[in-house]
Amino acid sequence: MKSVILDVDTGIDDAMAIVYAARSPELELVGLTTCFGNIPVQDATRNSLLMLEKLGVQAPVAEGAAVTFRRGEKEDYARHVHGQDGLGGIVDKEPAGHKADVSAADFIIEQVKKRPHELTIIAVGPLTNIALALEKAPEIVPLIAELVIMGGAVYVRGNVSPYAEANIKSDPEAAKYVLHSGVKTTLVGLDVTMKTLLPHAQLEHWRASDNPLGPYLAQMTDFYMACYEGFQPGIGGCPLHDPLAVGIAIDSSFAQYEDVQVDVVTEGEKDGQTVANPEGTTKIRVCVGVENERFLDHFLNRMV
Repeated sequence: MKSVILDVDTGIDDAMAIVYAARSPELELVGLTTCFGNIPVQDATRNSLLMLEKLGVQAPVAEGAAVTFRRGEKEDYARHVHGQDGLGGIVDKEPAGHKADVSAADFIIEQVKKRPHELTIIAVGPLTNIALALEKAPEIVPLIAELVIMGGAVYVRGNVSPYAEANIKSDPEAAKYVLHSGVKTTLVGLDVTMKTLLPHAQLEHWRASDNPLGPYLAQMTDFYMACYEGFQPGIGGCPLHDPLAVGIAIDSSFAQYEDVQVDVVTEGEKDGQTVANPEGTTKIRVCVGVENERFLDHFLNRMV
């Protein structure tokens, strides 16, 4: 069993990633850490606690960065993609549980030192919490078993600009710091996540499920799919960005890879762009292909 921390900015695909991770026997969910991104960090913490409550899973939720690594406060959020509450408008109560009495960065540091060479971090939001932890405790770099990041668009177009993917664009300096840190890293970007389509027809199966989680997932995901239909008329579903990062942490054979250095542009028109540098010395593993149908079957078998 692989011990994991899931670092989230809990919008809709993060919520699906939390369910997938919590229901995968290959993973021990050590805890969640939250960051700004799709929504403000306080909302991401609430949504994370609500998802664990729905799952009946007890795990600490450590609240993290409310502002970027170097630039200060983030002012715009992806509410048009994830809804005002981050979960497609389905939040109707506050969670019964409470956040942990430790920051996300400190939680990461503590858990890595407690489990040297054993802990995988799956980061599916901006990389601010990871950067803060590495800056505060650089000695943990060789102790992290692996960092799996949903982020970037190395060989394809971005989704928030022609050049940049949303998580990297939300905090380019944090991404640059982390990708050059020397942590063993796998980058799961738009190069592959845009190929992982959850079809709209699946929502009917979730709605008809005897498990009360099914209709809950269907309602939030319907909002997300409607947004993608606006972006790409006729798409017929939504990409599984964050769940794919969880899937690859479970089974790396879902993807094909290339080892390159990835640089991050931190200014100008191309701010947030991830650029492959084959000659660089700080190489990471970049996903360049995915076995979509096999991954999708695996994901669906773990959900409802």
